[in-house]
Amino acid sequence: MGIAPRPRTSTRDPEELGRRLTAWLDRHLPGARVTGLAVPGSNGMSSETLLFDLEHPDAPVRGCALRLAADPAAYTVFPVYDMARQHRVMRLVGEHTDVPVPRVLWLEEDPGPLGAPFFVMARAEGRVPPDVMPYTYEGNWLHAATDAERAVLEDESVAVLARLHDQFPAKEAEFLLPDGTGTPLRRHVDAQRAYYAWVVEGLAPSPLIESAFDWLEAHWPADEGEAVLGWGDARIGNIVYDGFTPAAVLDWEMASCVPREVDLGWAVYLHRFFQDLTVSFGQPGLPDFLRRDAIERRYAELTGHTPRDMEFHTLYAALRHAIVMLRIAYRQAYFGEVEVPGDPDALILHHATLAAMVRGSYW
Repeated sequence: MGIAPRPRTSTRDPEELGRRLTAWLDRHLPGARVTGLAVPGSNGMSSETLLFDLEHPDAPVRGCALRLAADPAAYTVFPVYDMARQHRVMRLVGEHTDVPVPRVLWLEEDPGPLGAPFFVMARAEGRVPPDVMPYTYEGNWLHAATDAERAVLEDESVAVLARLHDQFPAKEAEFLLPDGTGTPLRRHVDAQRAYYAWVVEGLAPSPLIESAFDWLEAHWPADEGEAVLGWGDARIGNIVYDGFTPAAVLDWEMASCVPREVDLGWAVYLHRFFQDLTVSFGQPGLPDFLRRDAIERRYAELTGHTPRDMEFHTLYAALRHAIVMLRIAYRQAYFGEVEVPGDPDALILHHATLAAMVRGSYW
């Protein structure tokens, strides 16, 4: 059993990037050499990552990772890639919490050296639950683990969110509020509407996505709750684990100032996305892992905050993911990897799930 081939993630030549990176590093550490250049198998479809070793007697670390804004010529997934913002978030999380984040080193906002802004950080060592094939499929380390080992990983991963939300000073997160007016949740949803409008500009809109936005308006929380620093892409596929314990929390480009439930809804739904996909291909997946009720219960135990309006927030997560999936599908069409069907909703891999949520029949 399988899933569709992974879309291309870059149009760049890693070797050429390595040569240009060596030239750039010479300004900071004269004589430094880049060796062991590698593109991780889990390289995302937004910002790109390169792994390398830094050879220099005064190097702050040897193992490094470079986070590079997406190539603007490659039909990017997001309209803006603010590397300074990501760099700042990671630095502040490291300063204000005990959440494990890689040490950030250099930030380069000039696109000249590598063709786009980037930053360099210390490389995290460990293992990551795979997205392709998903960790819910047979044949990877997490699926092969015991129930007790997965329970440790689940508990420790929920604790990452609990500590981030509790320890990070809310005032320090306000620079992440999207432009606009209204509450943090209102601004966040409005920003997603603007993102959706950008995705479908000149193309067929998605009736399903628009119906989901309508559902949100009809079921808006009466009490949105306090705003905290939201990780954004809160899922185990963005954590490097030492055994079954988080060693590094990665991918902060979607960080925002939002109610706690925005992160929780994303964590719940992104696991459901992989679980539902696995079941659709005839495998049982991991039905007892990262269950919504268990995540909510453990989070409440750790923080004293009982998650609220989770149907709203899990549907919002599925809606946000649908917009990203639609953009990725249109990107694949741009590169000639897929044909665009008459119904744009068919481009959304989890369209049946989102439709069931809108109908109120999913949970």
